[in-house]
Amino acid sequence: MFNPQNFADESRLISQKNIGHYDQNAISYDEGTQGHDVSQNIDALLRAIKTEPPFHLLDFGCGPGRDLQTFTKLGHVAIGLEGSQQAAQIARIKSGCEILVQDFFNLSLPDNTFDGVFANASLFHIPNKLLPKVLGNLWACLKPNGILFSSNPRGNNKESWNGDRFGSYHNLEGWRSFMTNAQFAEIDYYYRPSGLPLEQQPWLASVWKK
Repeated sequence: MFNPQNFADESRLISQKNIGHYDQNAISYDEGTQGHDVSQNIDALLRAIKTEPPFHLLDFGCGPGRDLQTFTKLGHVAIGLEGSQQAAQIARIKSGCEILVQDFFNLSLPDNTFDGVFANASLFHIPNKLLPKVLGNLWACLKPNGILFSSNPRGNNKESWNGDRFGSYHNLEGWRSFMTNAQFAEIDYYYRPSGLPLEQQPWLASVWKK
């Protein structure tokens, strides 16, 4: 039988351990991810937005701010959202952008505000029971016809701990089900890194419209 208190306790533990991991490793993540090329993902988001630039963008799970810097250099107005205080502080300093420090499981976002949400390697940290709520929050914060981009490590729709980090690993069909139930319309998907056989592409990227 489903026990709401047990679920609340479990969710709190997941949140605390995930955020604690990124607090402890914020500097090493900043140094270790600077060279990651996610231009394909950034292009996929920006190409799908059909309003006139500059775009108002939310970098959901912005980490130390690498992609915020890119969006800003391209002339857009970007805001970061991050659970880790330590990563958020690095992102503020490096990007000069506003950073919202919020637990992913308890978001407080303005309605109808953003042209696009960039969720690169962040939504997979949300357990399946909470994912509909979080996707609903992101749907509401987008303007009409706004775009959500997501990239997650793919799997067989199982949830597991990887050290101090919790992850939920969806295949295309599983992710599609969550997104369409949250009222998003599919635009595109692809696997990364590009140009490799499928078994060597651990990331599922997808683009969705409100």
